[in-house]
Amino acid sequence: MISTSARLLRLVALFSARPSWTCDELAGQLAVTARTVRRDVARLRELGYGVESDPGPWGGYRLRDGSRMPPLILDDEEALAVAVGLREAALSGVLGGDQAALSALLKLRQVLPARIAHRLGEMDAAFVHTRRPGEPQIAPAMLLELATACRRGERSQLSYRDREGNATTRDVDPYRLVHTGRRWYFVARDVTRGEWRTFRADRMARIQPTGRAVELADPPDPVLLVSRSIAAGRYPLQVTVRLPVPMERALRLVPPTVGSHRADGPDATVVDIGGPDADGLARYLLGLATPLRVLSPDEVREALLRRTREMLAANDVPPAIADPR
Repeated sequence: MISTSARLLRLVALFSARPSWTCDELAGQLAVTARTVRRDVARLRELGYGVESDPGPWGGYRLRDGSRMPPLILDDEEALAVAVGLREAALSGVLGGDQAALSALLKLRQVLPARIAHRLGEMDAAFVHTRRPGEPQIAPAMLLELATACRRGERSQLSYRDREGNATTRDVDPYRLVHTGRRWYFVARDVTRGEWRTFRADRMARIQPTGRAVELADPPDPVLLVSRSIAAGRYPLQVTVRLPVPMERALRLVPPTVGSHRADGPDATVVDIGGPDADGLARYLLGLATPLRVLSPDEVREALLRRTREMLAANDVPPAIADPR
């Protein structure tokens, strides 16, 4: 006879497989008496499962809608399929900024039997994640290591390559992972510099926990920190413009990953935007399709005026053509 705990798990699995069971059916599946089934159902109710029953000879047991989620019992192939699906959801960003897929994958890999974890590792090594041109690639194993570091809250040594390609090793206090739609960013406190930093996950080679737990007394808003870091990237040129719209609308026109915003009264916003050159910035500003004033520098203002004149000249239709009468 199987143990009570194993029998309870089997009973939960049966409830998950079919909407309703009679007492005799459950007794036959579990090879026990009807009295034992009634005792086991009572134990499940004590554990918080909403098991409902219908009286009479044709009655039965079922899990109430909205009941606590029962434990999943997966075979090897099902566990592997779930892990692969979660990994692809995390890497593709199909859930947007939500990290639910990554968190679920991390929890699943911690309880996978060794044989399944080994197979998943082999698939990680064999799979190539299709990406858009110019989109950075990150190994699934590195993503999971970073997520683990954030969950543990331990000081770690980070092997990192900066934008110039220089390899460095830094002591960091991990905090969060942020997905922007194109890249993963690791938010952590740089111990040596004593400040919060963002690190591109695709530039990381290794992260090694030191075993020293840390308390983060002043954690920042990770999404806001990443947005400001991206907007303040090292561009050859930066333009400052005044948009005659409130901050809320300005953030829709120019995302926080593109510009740095500050309110100029209740109905205007000043935005700093970086770009490759004056002409590129002028094209971007025209694409906003909204009135604006270039505060600085003059070369961007001149490029914007030049492009505006060119558009006007191209659309200056002669009167004879405009009005054939």
